[in-house]
Amino acid sequence: MSEHALTSPVPGVFYRCPAPGEPPFVEDGAAVEAGQVIGLVEIMKQFTEIRSDAAGVLSFEVDDQGMVEPGATVAVVKAG
Repeated sequence: MSEHALTSPVPGVFYRCPAPGEPPFVEDGAAVEAGQVIGLVEIMKQFTEIRSDAAGVLSFEVDDQGMVEPGATVAVVKAG
């Protein structure tokens, strides 16, 4: 089984939901497909999507609305 770290390309606040009150893009422990959006990073009202680079089971490393730095692992996908 291989693991794929999904990292933030920018600093900011990590959101698991597309908007307040909306359900998350994906739940912790759920299956994801390659290319699927798993969250957003917001900096100065600009949003950057974080997408899975592999199919597998997702495990978040950062809480919803947690601060991230560039290169920080926000989630891990276990493929295989």
